[in-house]
Amino acid sequence: MPQYDLYHNEVKNALVKDGWVITDDPFTIEYKGLRLYADLGAEKLLAAEKMQQKIVIEIKVFKSPSLITELEKTLGQYSIYLSLLRRINPERKLYLAIAETVYIDFFLKPAIQDILSDQQINYLIFDPNQEVIVQWIN
Repeated sequence: MPQYDLYHNEVKNALVKDGWVITDDPFTIEYKGLRLYADLGAEKLLAAEKMQQKIVIEIKVFKSPSLITELEKTLGQYSIYLSLLRRINPERKLYLAIAETVYIDFFLKPAIQDILSDQQINYLIFDPNQEVIVQWIN
């Protein structure tokens, strides 16, 4: 089993506060003999549409000395998860969960924005202290 990220419980609590039901902790991705683990799976009933929204969350902390190296690893991991989810669980939408401070201090830098604009990443921005979701970015 994978180790929990530093903000695992904070993101989990934020999702529950936002009306999500945690369905998988961790979320197992299995495909042709490969087994990977995303951090969380969750579902939410959308009353107006009378359907369930299903998501997978991968939490990233960005605490190492080289944020670019972490970004490289994160983009690769996200890409792999996305590729496999499209094949085996296409109704689930993948989100990258990052702390609000990381989003503001690193992800909003112009060069990083240019890099990320080429990617198809959904973000969940959270406040780890308040355990709330600050913003969903699709």
